[in-house]
Order: sequence, then C-alpha cells, then structure tokens
Amino acid sequence: MRVAAGASLVVFAMFVAVVATLPAQRAAAPSPSASTDATTRIVGAAQKVLSTLDDTRRAKVQFPFDGEQRTRWSNLPTGIFARDGVRLGDLTPPQRTAVMSLLETAFSASGYRKVTEIMRGDDMLLGGAGRGGPRGGGAPRGGRGPAFGSDEYYLAFVGPPSVTTPWILQFGGHHLAVNMTFAGARATLAPTLTGAQPATYTIEGRTVRPLGQENDRAFALMASLSPEQQKQAIFPYAVSDLVLGPGQDGRTIQPEGLRVSALSAAQQTALMEIVREWAGIANDAYAAPRMAEIRANLPQTYFGWSGPTSPGSVIYFRIQGPTLVIEYAPQRDIDHIHTIYRDPTNDYGAAFARK
Repeated sequence: MRVAAGASLVVFAMFVAVVATLPAQRAAAPSPSASTDATTRIVGAAQKVLSTLDDTRRAKVQFPFDGEQRTRWSNLPTGIFARDGVRLGDLTPPQRTAVMSLLETAFSASGYRKVTEIMRGDDMLLGGAGRGGPRGGGAPRGGRGPAFGSDEYYLAFVGPPSVTTPWILQFGGHHLAVNMTFAGARATLAPTLTGAQPATYTIEGRTVRPLGQENDRAFALMASLSPEQQKQAIFPYAVSDLVLGPGQDGRTIQPEGLRVSALSAAQQTALMEIVREWAGIANDAYAAPRMAEIRANLPQTYFGWSGPTSPGSVIYFRIQGPTLVIEYAPQRDIDHIHTIYRDPTNDYGAAFARK
C-alpha cells in the first residue's frame, strides 16, 4: 500500500496546488435571509413544473410526505428498479425545461453540472451523447431489460412544495438519487447517492469526469499524510462497496480510521473541500451553513481508506462525523463509481420534524 517516491511527489504537488486555490474558490457566506429567498425561488420553480402538467401527470408527481415514496430510491437502472413520479422521457420539451430549471434553482452551479454530467454519462451507455441529453430529446426507452439514458430520470414531490411545511424534492435514475428535504429556510440533501458510469467520457471535445474532484482530492489528501497518519487511516480489512447505500436507512457503523483532529490545518481544509463535493451540490444558501456544521464537528470526524494509495487504483474511502457519512466506492474498476452522502441525525429531514 506504499506509493512509489515519484508518484508520491506528483500527488503531493497536486495536493499543494489544490490547497493553494481554496481561498479563491470560497465565496462570502450567504446572508441569513438567503436560504429563505432560495426556498421561495425553489418552491416557485416547483409550482411552475406543476402548472405545466396535466391532471394525470400532476397526480404521478405528487406523494404524501409520510408515505412510502419518501424512502423509495435506488442507483439501479429502470427495468431493474421501478421508480414512481414523472419520467423525463414522457414530458414535452417545455415540461422538461421546467424540471431542469427547478434543479438548476435547487442546486449550486457545480451541483447542477455534476447532476447533468451523471445523466450525460448514462447517455454514453447507449452509444454516445448524440442520443439525447438532459435538455435534449432523451434516449429511447428500453424494452423489458434495463433502460439507460437521460430519459430514464424521474421527478417526485414528497409532500406539496411549500415555503413553510416540510417536503422532499426527489430526482433520480441510474447512478443518481437526490433526496432534498426542505423545511422553511432549512434544507438537507441527506441521503443522496451520486455515481458515474463511465466515470470518464468525451463530449464535444471535452473530457468529462462527473466525480473526478472527489477522486483527485482524496488521493491528494492521502498523499499528504505522514506514514503514521496513513497507517491510522487505512482500514485493517478491505471495503469494496457502500455500507450505507440504498436500503440501509437507519443502519449505523462505528467511526474508524484517522481522527481529523490529527490533521494539520491545511489537511483539514483539504478534507473539507472533499466534503464540499457532496454538501456543495445544494444551493449555496444551504451548503454554507451545512459546511459550517460539519467543520464544527471536525474533532469528532474520521477519515478512513481501503486499498492502495497510488492514483488510478481502485479504492474506498469514508468520511464520518456526528452528522455526516460520506462513502466513495468504485465498483471493481475506476470507470464505475458509487458514492453516498448521509446525515445520521437528519436523513429525510428527521431533525427538521423534531423542531
């Protein structure tokens, strides 16, 4: 599990470059009213989606807040997992545009880009980007077997969109399950699954890696650790898949690995930038207080690793704190990745309901 000297120097240089850019990447924290304004805009965008739908599709998209739909999500493709809600491929272009505008409002710019890149990656499984996209006509629906492509993503509202009472924006398909719970000015993305297959693809002359930053930042942080820190971080056993993935609501795992309090200030900052790849999918108005909460809990947070430490390897890592669990798990090769983001205190807005 040791890195060759040359590779170690390259990755350490990448770590230094990443940390050096962090102050410039941070924007000023949103004002206290920003989250209220964001919720108002998101509810307005959701109402616009509803206004474009006929009665049949409006009934398909809306579910009771305390019903079974709340916890019904998967990373599996259509044909293996039966989703409920409205399917993008069944919508007219204006309806589809309204859905994507809602997502663009609910997510940060980087979060929206990540989601649409995951969807475009699914189009690649159909043979290329020319067969649809998040804003295009979509891919043809599969027969009885698994169906892939950006047509095969579903939207559901669990509880009516509201600026006061809790509701959940669900959006997902193959390798994506967003469960974003709103309660007035507060919101949480937990639990949300992001994945990628292929993890790298080319479109319009650009190389796209939907989860590339998650991978690169983790390897850079690992390379910055001392031998003793690496020894503490690496699990004494192999982990090859998500522990708290689909169907694992309510399950708990013991924190393991390297305690983050043992990291230098620069290393802690680098770890927080890894966390931002998940927490930062949300609109900045919600991501900023969430990041502050996670930072406040860093003394009780752990960073754990399974696998080699050389970039390009198939590895697993976990970041776990009192209100956070992140898992990153390639599926036997680096071109097929699953990740999960949870808050054991607030999955599906559980903490909001107690207040």
